[in-house]
Amino acid sequence: MPPTSDILTVHASAPTRVCDNGGWTDTWFAEYGTVFSIAVEPRVHVDIVARPDDGSRPPIVIDARVFGDRYAPDGLERRSWGRHPLLEAAIVEVGIPPGLAVEITIDSEAPFGASIGTSAATCVALIGALDALRSRRRSNLDVARAAWRVETEHLALQSGVQDQIAAAFGGINLIHVDAYPHAHVEPVDVAPAVLAELQRRLVVVYLGAPHKSSAIHDVVIGDMVDRGPEAKPLQALRRAARLAAHSLAAGDLDTFGRALTANTNAQRELHEGLVGPLAELVIDVADRCGAIGHKVNGAGGDGGAITLLTDGDPDRTRRLLDEVTAIGHGCAVLPIRLSSDGLRVERDECPGH
Repeated sequence: MPPTSDILTVHASAPTRVCDNGGWTDTWFAEYGTVFSIAVEPRVHVDIVARPDDGSRPPIVIDARVFGDRYAPDGLERRSWGRHPLLEAAIVEVGIPPGLAVEITIDSEAPFGASIGTSAATCVALIGALDALRSRRRSNLDVARAAWRVETEHLALQSGVQDQIAAAFGGINLIHVDAYPHAHVEPVDVAPAVLAELQRRLVVVYLGAPHKSSAIHDVVIGDMVDRGPEAKPLQALRRAARLAAHSLAAGDLDTFGRALTANTNAQRELHEGLVGPLAELVIDVADRCGAIGHKVNGAGGDGGAITLLTDGDPDRTRRLLDEVTAIGHGCAVLPIRLSSDGLRVERDECPGH
């Protein structure tokens, strides 16, 4: 804990992710899996200002700017969750040093529920910031595991492990789930020129509404439990992850695009509702405009976002962007940039303030 005259500030951030080929194989019912992912900006940002707790302010204030909500949570010691259980459970997972009053601000330019791993990035960044408040720095994998525990143990939610790992590590990775939830990360070595071309040709389309598909996901989980970890759709997803990694490392963007599409087709095999009506409209536009691949981000379903790989032709790309916007229903192109790094943490003590 800092001296009583100090103000301590911590800033942490973590990237979101797209192109998560192999998603669904990083789950308890798949038992083992392989997931490819690309970390991107926009990032999620967490700022903590800690002061000596003199009783003049609540011990914890959460300013969740991504939701336009500011409040002092109550009942954390009883694990009685309030308005934002994910944020509150992350605070309980790490804890606040005694004698401090903290204000925690969470912000991001990523739309909430865009199925690009925003929740996991939020949890990873918040855990990293809280660790710094306690003068602790865990490995990226340990932070990812802590974020996974927040969702599965504190909140009793279904959760794979890939989103948390992508947020903690950043970059382009092949995530090997050896035996759920244990995983290791294999960075994919991509040439700078290929990265530049990938940046130029990736387009992420927000489908106008937060991702909502828990009912469909429950059906998929029940079906996969019955069919077991060797079910054909799960095998196809694992293959699509490996193909994405190997083709991108080889600089073969045509094959990479096919790997994205193969993954979306495997998602349809899990349940046709995992590729929603608006996603199908965007795919039709992309096909007409020469795109060579598409991936419904995340687990799939209504809302969220879809990633497209264009053929690089500027005129066809401009037509694609115009036609996607013309679909309406809130469809919009999200600006993204590849993110080579994952969790970032900065800590600053201001004595005498």
